[in-house]
Amino acid sequence: MNLLIVEDEIRLRNALANNIPWDKHGIEVVGQAGNGMEALRLIDRKKPDIILLDLQMPEMDGLTLARQLRQADPLLKIIVLSGHDDFAYAQEALGLGVMKYLLKPAGDEEILETVLEAADRLKSELEQRHNEDELKHKWKLHLPQLVNEFFQGWLNGKYEPWELEQKSKDLQLDLQKDAEYAVAVVDMDPLSEDETRFSKKDISLLQFSLSSIVKETLLATPCWVSTDYAGCTVVVFQLDGNEEPGVALQKVNAVTEKLLLTVRSCLRLSASAGISGITGGREDMNKLYVQAVRALQNRIVLGYDLAIPYREEQGREPELSFQPNLEKALEIALETGEGDKAIETLTALWDGGMAKAETVEDMHEHILYFTSLFICMIQKQGWPVREVAGEDYVYFHNHLELAAKEQILFWLQRMIRAYLTYASQRRKSTSHGMIKTILSLVENEIDQEMTLHAVADRLYVNSSYLSRLFKQETGKAFSTYVLERKMERAKAILQEGARVYDAAAGVGYRDVSYFTRVFRKYWGVTPGEVRH
Repeated sequence: MNLLIVEDEIRLRNALANNIPWDKHGIEVVGQAGNGMEALRLIDRKKPDIILLDLQMPEMDGLTLARQLRQADPLLKIIVLSGHDDFAYAQEALGLGVMKYLLKPAGDEEILETVLEAADRLKSELEQRHNEDELKHKWKLHLPQLVNEFFQGWLNGKYEPWELEQKSKDLQLDLQKDAEYAVAVVDMDPLSEDETRFSKKDISLLQFSLSSIVKETLLATPCWVSTDYAGCTVVVFQLDGNEEPGVALQKVNAVTEKLLLTVRSCLRLSASAGISGITGGREDMNKLYVQAVRALQNRIVLGYDLAIPYREEQGREPELSFQPNLEKALEIALETGEGDKAIETLTALWDGGMAKAETVEDMHEHILYFTSLFICMIQKQGWPVREVAGEDYVYFHNHLELAAKEQILFWLQRMIRAYLTYASQRRKSTSHGMIKTILSLVENEIDQEMTLHAVADRLYVNSSYLSRLFKQETGKAFSTYVLERKMERAKAILQEGARVYDAAAGVGYRDVSYFTRVFRKYWGVTPGEVRH
């Protein structure tokens, strides 16, 4: 839980922040404010869960602040710490939703217990919000996305029969075991050069519009509409089991052609569709989808604004697998540094393609596939392929050097390790640069108050990440390091004959008595004893 302290008396504010062992109880002090206006600015940035609040303050008093906060965030827990033993004050504060009214001078233990009570109450309220009705509501909100993800997995052959059965039931989809299906993949045609209403940046908008039109047009048709990884609209038709497959496919073609006319009428732009050449059962969905995708690809030859049925190519079916889900999984594993997962995914891609290659032509086709895949992922990061690949770069432009399947697989595995190593080196370089900047800030601004949150804000990073990174790189918590540097500097200043007040100011302490306590706790002697 995050705590914000709002108190205009600086000595008391420092004592509240530093003398109570908040961290031992899971409380983090995310900020300190000296008045209501300053508190409002901090609240907007730090989003505290609990506020420890004085009432009498300049610029904006505590009651006015409490009133504004209650309206903005009903869950925020407000604890008043006031020196006014006045029933009217307390009554008004409690009427504004203040959780507790403490009188100064309240002891550290009483304040800590009250803050922990507020934290427990907030946790309880948050848990209550996640009741069954709320979960059902959230489920309904996320159901369209979950259904779409299910269809993406089904279209790409991701599920075993039992998984398909279970997931479809969970999502309340009536996928009958003995039903026959056909697939159409619909996509907006490329924009013409003279198109003025839309540009390439509007592609996502057009794809969304297409999907909406398809769903609305096919409301009375037994089918499901989803989108694939490429953003195309996919229609899975559930067919009448009493019809011959040829008749059923004729109806699918007719429905799809009418759909394209509707798209042109609504958007005044053309779309094309690829339609599977056969019907199939639930287990054939990947094959039907691949056929529809390949049929759609023929628009580059046949032209646009067409519903194109799949036709079996002459000769042997190409062995190159269409596995965008695995390609995406490989990219994610590499970006997140999961080496074992990346190798596992590469193996799955290999088993689905190269391992089945039977001719030299097949092998070269798959080498080109993997080469382009790695080049795309490397250049997407903005890295030079030559630097990442090192000695293995030669294989990117001379495939004939790879003479056996085993050699190719080893090369691909080395490329994964090279990618991960290069990414790690880049991250370390960035991390070292950030830590150097922080160390420089501490040295140059040691005469100012310095907190982890303030430094994180200046570097535009998350404070939790910065805390972990700093400790990982230096072996010390940020606050510990800052305290050490301040105490070392203060000692040096005092040994040069400076006054205690000047030493305190020189390391960012405005309260000399508080500085003296910190100094004595750290060194075991008072500043005056060091000076003499």
